[in-house]
Amino acid sequence: MSPAEAVQTGDADPGVSFALIGSGWRGMFYRRVAEALPGRFRLAGVVTRSAARAAEVSAQWGVSAYPDLTALLDAGRPDFVVLSVPRQATLPWLETLTDRALPVLCETPPAADLEGLRRVADLVRRGARVQVAEQYQYQPLHAARLAITDAGLIGDVSMASLAVCHDYHAFSLIRRHLRVGGVPATIRATEVRSSMETGFGTSGPRRERGTTGETRVVGLVDFGGRLAVYDFAGEQYFSYIRSPRVHLRGSIGEVCDREMRVLRDLDEPTTQELRREQTGPDGDLGGDSLRGISLGDRWVYRNPFPGARLSDDEIAIATSLERMAGFARGGPAFYGLADAAQDHYLSLLLHEAAATGETRRSEPQPWVESLLDAATVGGPPLAPVVEDFGTSRPRI
Repeated sequence: MSPAEAVQTGDADPGVSFALIGSGWRGMFYRRVAEALPGRFRLAGVVTRSAARAAEVSAQWGVSAYPDLTALLDAGRPDFVVLSVPRQATLPWLETLTDRALPVLCETPPAADLEGLRRVADLVRRGARVQVAEQYQYQPLHAARLAITDAGLIGDVSMASLAVCHDYHAFSLIRRHLRVGGVPATIRATEVRSSMETGFGTSGPRRERGTTGETRVVGLVDFGGRLAVYDFAGEQYFSYIRSPRVHLRGSIGEVCDREMRVLRDLDEPTTQELRREQTGPDGDLGGDSLRGISLGDRWVYRNPFPGARLSDDEIAIATSLERMAGFARGGPAFYGLADAAQDHYLSLLLHEAAATGETRRSEPQPWVESLLDAATVGGPPLAPVVEDFGTSRPRI
């Protein structure tokens, strides 16, 4: 079995090595995934901003760290590079890595503005081997909902309302659920400002109570008759009191957060719950790990990394790494620079509309011909909807 086939089937691909450029908060997620799955991934080294920082990272992380790319490559060429640097540094790094013919998994977004996105399109034409780590489509609950809409369980999806993530992340989910590629969009948006209780932070729980300002962007995006409602404030990521929401309306049913509603017969509406199937609770001695997401008597998502103690976001990052391992060795694209550019372009228009109060309309961009088919963004389905009695849990 080839590495590409292994990724498509979900089988392990041992021996994948990757290097990390950047040693910030986001980069630590990749380090944790490599530590949790040593049979699948090996963090070969880290490139950071200076020799002093490299020494700190090497001591704290227990991996080789280097002040520049040349030093890293002199020590050995990895299968691919993960690029996780500040937004303004992403494009220069992408150009450098393209010149070195290195496959790259790039953290989002690939550029800060429209001019940068057009330069990204030039990289694609130059043969850049770059995919983007848009992880939300691989988070278990989002992946389960995508399996439902992909399988047509609620029919043709005409409206998606999301309050779960910001900017390009939200548009990646919106376009997937609505099955739109480079379709022109009309965008209206507004900002809603208020105060809210402070939450926790990247360093951990808060130390005192207080309030902070909250700026929500609420937008209506019309993709030629398919509608999206965007609703998000950055504070939501670290808030104790702001809940994520997803509402998908289809021609024969709907998904609302963790429930699916459909008609079983002429006058028989049914409601089924998306359930997390977890090992570990209630005396289960199978360890603390996600098995998958079930819907009634079927699986709609199976964890590709059973047994590993990973958060949902870390499972999604690990999935991106495994997809990238296949791509780097000749497998299919799953979320490239073109799709990342399109999602970020739409988010730029959304914020322009919110700031000005004026309607914005998207125009075809240089990358539109390189967009993946809307049904295949993300790669092969992680978990096709199957009758598998997903609510049963064997115990040891």
